[in-house]
Amino acid sequence: MQSSREQTSEMNPTPDGPVPLRIVPVTGNADLKQFIRIPDIILEADPAWITPLSFERRMHFSGRMNPYFQHARWQKWIAWRGQRAVGRISAQVDQLHLERYRDATGFFGMLDAEDQEETFNALLGTAEQWLRDQGMQRVRGPFNLSINDETGLLVEGFDTPPMLMMGHARPYYGEHLERCGYRKEKDMLAYMIAPDFPEPTVMQRLAAQVGKRASVRQVNPKCFGDEMSLLRDIFNDAWSENWGFVPFTDAEFREMGHALRFLSMPDLIQIAEVEGEAAAFVVAVPNINEAIRGLGGKLFPTGWLKLLWRLKVRHPQTARVPLMGVRRKFQNTRLGPGLAFLVINAVRAQLHKRGAKDIELSWILEDNAGMRSIIELIGGRAYKRYRVYERQLS
Repeated sequence: MQSSREQTSEMNPTPDGPVPLRIVPVTGNADLKQFIRIPDIILEADPAWITPLSFERRMHFSGRMNPYFQHARWQKWIAWRGQRAVGRISAQVDQLHLERYRDATGFFGMLDAEDQEETFNALLGTAEQWLRDQGMQRVRGPFNLSINDETGLLVEGFDTPPMLMMGHARPYYGEHLERCGYRKEKDMLAYMIAPDFPEPTVMQRLAAQVGKRASVRQVNPKCFGDEMSLLRDIFNDAWSENWGFVPFTDAEFREMGHALRFLSMPDLIQIAEVEGEAAAFVVAVPNINEAIRGLGGKLFPTGWLKLLWRLKVRHPQTARVPLMGVRRKFQNTRLGPGLAFLVINAVRAQLHKRGAKDIELSWILEDNAGMRSIIELIGGRAYKRYRVYERQLS
């Protein structure tokens, strides 16, 4: 299969004869607009689906605006059945990943398709061939587009809407991936907790002990850029030994900072310091997916007014913690769990004041026993599971 040209299959006959399935590279603005719309076409009947904002998706896919493309290259395709768009996929090669792991692994992502094995086969086969042409020997995914964006395929928890920067799918997605030879590489969990959880006695004791050496403060908006650099430094250190870790670049974290200025508030970004050294942090954001529901992905002509009112006046009742980290030198000490609890406790108090009813902590590696035990101790329950698949490219 040649990924650089349109691919055609003549399966899936209709009363009028076979309807060719074509896999077509995305090459222009019209194609990109269609590529962005495909999840709506595939998932429109799913009551849990929320249409993302179109302008945000265009920014995410822009080589000029998304710093990810400073260290990665990619291609994307649409599956057409006759005149109907019935699927999409992307393939990525991340130079930072290759420099770190030297494992000749490429990635696929942005996978949405009709419930047809032929369509999944054709899309995945096209992405795989492109990755082979790039010298890759293994494929892993889905990543939309990197491990620091939307990661994994939803395999449990289909009945609830996705939170901000979390993916959604139907059960047949995973079934077709496995039929195409993909196997589980790693699972990630999303936990839900109520912000008014009672503080467990053991955590109160830990916090009291840690409090003798540590303090918690909110981010300083007057030097926001410097604060973002500090958070990046903690995150890249804290996560550096985790599975699949690829560091945030300075440009990527600056871009994230721009989003946080709009989405979050200073008291939703909390930093723990141990004897003056920044040791841990947490970032919480109101769940913008709750606020954009029903807008159809459009902010004009009146959608932006509804969005601002829902975010700034009504306030979402759900929130997500997408970023958290404790420096490595504290992780295996008695300070580690206490620091994690301190920052979680600080941010949940602020969310509770704003009327949040549920907070998602995501994502958490399935084998991160330490963090999982802390979350479960404060009443968190794993309510969604996301899976990263892998296969060798022969």
